[in-house]
Formats: sequence, structure tokens, C-alpha cells
Amino acid sequence: MEEIRDNLVARIAEAEREGWLGKVEGLKVSLAGAEDKLAQVDKRSQKATISLGMPQTRSGDLE
Repeated sequence: MEEIRDNLVARIAEAEREGWLGKVEGLKVSLAGAEDKLAQVDKRSQKATISLGMPQTRSGDLE
């Protein structure tokens, strides 16, 4: 997804240089969607960490 975002940024710069204003607007919409998706993925990955605590041994396990 980061590669897609970077590609969109490059395409926006090219479209602005060439004066393709309609293309710029469409690419900006796509860029906003890509950035939103990256934010969602980042948010989910932060929530995915679960503390399991320290393992407990039972008295019979050491024999």
C-alpha cells in the first residue's frame, strides 16, 4: 500500500507539471483513499499486541 501511495504522489506531480488538472483531482482522491487505508492498517497493528503474561509452572512439571 505504501508503494501505491508513493506512486500516486509521483503521478500527481507529473500531472501538475503537465497541467492535467482533471487528472490531478482524480489522483488526489485516490491518494486520500490510500492514506486512509494505511492509517487503518497502522491502527489495527497497534491494537493487535496482546500481553500474555509470564508462564506459570505447575509443581509436577519440574520432576
